[in-house]
Amino acid sequence: MASLWVGHRGTVRDYPGFSPSVDAEAVRKAIRGIGTDEKTLISILTGRSNAQRQLMAKEYQAAYGKELKDDLKGDLSGHFEHLMVALVTPPAVFDAKQLKKSMKGTGTNEDALIEILTTRTSRQMKEISQAYYTVYKKSLGDDISSETSGDFRKALLTLADGRRDESLKVDEQLAKKDAQILYHAGENRWGTDEDKFTEILCLRSFPQLKLTFEEYRNISQKDIEDSIKGELSGHFEDLLLAIVHCVRNMPAFLAERLHQALKGAGTDEFTLNRIMVSRSEIDLLDIRAEFKKRCGYSLHSAIKSDTSGDYEVALLKLCGGDD
Repeated sequence: MASLWVGHRGTVRDYPGFSPSVDAEAVRKAIRGIGTDEKTLISILTGRSNAQRQLMAKEYQAAYGKELKDDLKGDLSGHFEHLMVALVTPPAVFDAKQLKKSMKGTGTNEDALIEILTTRTSRQMKEISQAYYTVYKKSLGDDISSETSGDFRKALLTLADGRRDESLKVDEQLAKKDAQILYHAGENRWGTDEDKFTEILCLRSFPQLKLTFEEYRNISQKDIEDSIKGELSGHFEDLLLAIVHCVRNMPAFLAERLHQALKGAGTDEFTLNRIMVSRSEIDLLDIRAEFKKRCGYSLHSAIKSDTSGDYEVALLKLCGGDD
């Protein structure tokens, strides 16, 4: 199961000398002592893979009769608390909670919904949906339905279903056919057939879409992005552009999200924490490289200048190095 959430380009790896009981005891001491020993907490929680943190949390519960995440919540505060709790949460549950937070309260955080639903694989989405139901006793689809509308809702529901083809094989004939369909659904007619865009962009595999977009350019002499911008609008447009961006270069899409989260007056910690935690074992090395390419300065330096204290120390540990 864990393998679904682990790639080859992460900054966080399994800790070689891992012992759940040694870690659980050290973490307990760090929490229970006079004043919290944040240094130890950071060093252990950022220095273990998520799978190892789950084993440690299990051991912690068995030894002390308390949930590690509850003790962390009781002892820490602010963004640092959110980050530490995120680290001890299983990935599918973490994403489920992020989706819930994106839809809670006044106003929906569409950008967060788009980011999560476009960057997770079908198999990850299936696990996230299960986790969502387990935690909230409501289906993810029902919540999306009540919080969104129109073509945006339709596309989100298609993505949440986890039905995107995951095979790496590409079908050239299909790419030509889909490119034609997209062309006739948008550029080449009065009004736009949104359903066709949703169907193709939300169900075809990424390698297949890459080829389709090349074919599209051949037919229309335009990039698919330009057609989407010209034909569609609102959150639906944002969602489709995010898919295109991910097809072309997912680490670059996430680097751009981090850039947005870290620039300007305030920091968007909700996005910062989510990407740093959820990609730390998948592709954070690639995201770092794309960030540097995009911004001319490193992710490390951006985090350093934008955050402080234990929160900064923990994020930099996850970041794993300067570029």
